[in-house]
Amino acid sequence: MKTFKLKKLEIVDHNEDIEQKNITLLDGLIINREDDNSQWLIEAYIDKSNFEYFSKLYEKQDEIMVQATITKESNEPATFITTVLGVNEIGDDMNVLFMGKIIDRRKNIVEDLLTDLINQGFQGKELLEKFKELA
Repeated sequence: MKTFKLKKLEIVDHNEDIEQKNITLLDGLIINREDDNSQWLIEAYIDKSNFEYFSKLYEKQDEIMVQATITKESNEPATFITTVLGVNEIGDDMNVLFMGKIIDRRKNIVEDLLTDLINQGFQGKELLEKFKELA
């Protein structure tokens, strides 16, 4: 297992419109469990004013997309598909536990670009050259 400092957390809410909800962290960590399912555990220690919001998410047990910035705020956020494992009151604050899998957006971007180039008729060496030019 590898543990990292959670610096920023955003919930990507997609009920009616896609909307990012920034969660103000008091503290947090993220653990790459390195298990057979490639699951990550995210713990966000936050203000209790968020209790109702996260309790509803926990009750629904729907998948939730989150973006987590790890180690430094200047890092690109990683995107995860998660479910809420637990919501716990801790004095005047609370924590929320998420379990999920990371989405490799770079891989998806590369696959989309290659698919688009193939659909445009590029093949072989020409495909490789056009891909290098655009990537």
